[in-house]
Amino acid sequence: MIVIKKHITNNSVENNYSKLISIDHRKKFAQFFTPFPIANLMAKWILGNKELTTILEPAFGLGVFSRAILHYKDNVNIKGFDVDATIYEHAQRHFHNTQNIHLLLQDYMFTDWENKYDGIICNPPYLKFHDYDNKNILKEVAYRMQCKLNGFTNLYTLFLLKSIHQLSSNGRCAYIIPSEFLNADYGKLVKKQLINAQALRHIIVVDFEENVFHDALTTACIILCANDHQTDKVQFSNINSLQDLNKIDNLIAHYPNYCNTPKTYSLAQLNPEIKWKAYYQKQNGVKFKNLIPFSTYAQVVRGIATGSNEYFTFKLSKAKEYAIEEKYLLPCICSAKDAKTSFFTEKDFELLKQNDKSVFLFNAQEANNKAVLSYIQKGENLEINKKFLTACRTPWYSLENRPPAPIWVSVFNRTGLRFIRNEANIANLTSFHCIYPKGRNLFGEIHIDLLFAYLLTETAKEIFDDNSREYGNGLQKFEPNDINKGHMLNLAILDKDAQMNILKLYHEYRLTTLDNQNGDKIINEIDTILTRQYA
Repeated sequence: MIVIKKHITNNSVENNYSKLISIDHRKKFAQFFTPFPIANLMAKWILGNKELTTILEPAFGLGVFSRAILHYKDNVNIKGFDVDATIYEHAQRHFHNTQNIHLLLQDYMFTDWENKYDGIICNPPYLKFHDYDNKNILKEVAYRMQCKLNGFTNLYTLFLLKSIHQLSSNGRCAYIIPSEFLNADYGKLVKKQLINAQALRHIIVVDFEENVFHDALTTACIILCANDHQTDKVQFSNINSLQDLNKIDNLIAHYPNYCNTPKTYSLAQLNPEIKWKAYYQKQNGVKFKNLIPFSTYAQVVRGIATGSNEYFTFKLSKAKEYAIEEKYLLPCICSAKDAKTSFFTEKDFELLKQNDKSVFLFNAQEANNKAVLSYIQKGENLEINKKFLTACRTPWYSLENRPPAPIWVSVFNRTGLRFIRNEANIANLTSFHCIYPKGRNLFGEIHIDLLFAYLLTETAKEIFDDNSREYGNGLQKFEPNDINKGHMLNLAILDKDAQMNILKLYHEYRLTTLDNQNGDKIINEIDTILTRQYA
């Protein structure tokens, strides 16, 4: 029988702290608190180690995991680390009567490497590579673990790898972290380390309709590891809501016997080079034959990154204010919402321009103009030249070389990729990626209109979806290589009649769209042609 202890078994501690401490402070230290039901679940995994006496909480916060563990077992010694003095003081006050908890105001990544623990449980700080001491921490990890990781690695995965390294014999580890690394390029080396450590047992993906961390746009996964030799298998699971946690409770209770599910793989079967969503999420591409990489027909690169959009973007009123002539301004789509349909025309550009929207970039090709020189000096007075990107350019105010792309594709979306034909022949910022169709290749040459017609279809979006990255509340993101390495139908094998029919429908769709009418039925007809040939 479980005896109820004095430790608070809900999130009232975290809720009270959030009322007292500003969101800016909490975001600075990546303080996104774990819902207690999830903390309780993770604690049960740790408590499954019958030899449990020592526990580590590498990012202690307010001790939600320690409270969960102490609720069931109070004869354990817990060590906790945190780098924020504010939350450390709150935690000290809360646990001042708990003698078996030892809290340290130190950076976990630079200390305690030699110690081993029977249980390690954590919700680490979610910080991207440019938000933490990236260079020195990666250097520390490389030295301690003899492994090299990508410079874009997020901090939370480094916490995880270090914790697995610190597990004692039969020790268990439970982490809740963003699932981004499972499908990101930098995650390949992280996943390789997880496989090599031979401790990975469960990856539980919290489905993307639900945002587990309040105030953080991210999806989550629960990683359960065990430094034992009871199995060589890893099971992937999905949960749709907190109400589904009982399913995971059942998995933990029956370890090392896994449920009979196709989402169970041996460690040797896992490929660190691919997106691991293939192991836990239905793949749309399997419904189609004759798929090839999108890079066969086109190259995708990101849009222009200025380093300071506020400084570099211009509208007519701003150009007039600083007396910058239009010949020193580069026409550019500066906001994704300004491209409302599948076709962006010269008329659309002129309308935005006359409505005083930001549709130019400062392009100081000739720095001998008085007004241009004055604006450059203004940028230096504002220290725009010392920002991360501008400091790497010579001169700092020069723009990246991106010729206008004939096709744009959205970076973020909730309803599938959005492709836009750039008929105005202007540049674009990073809210869109650039698509540059290639010339002839081994598969033959595909007309740009045929390619774009395909990209407008649900078939294309479904197949690309296999290579997306998911964030909170159903938000998807595609990096350029996610699209380059994504698949598409091999349009070269379409017979001439099918190609002509698609092109005829495409031109009809274009005219319908430019006439501000709905052309979904026309795209559906193109989809039908493709499905008949490739499904």
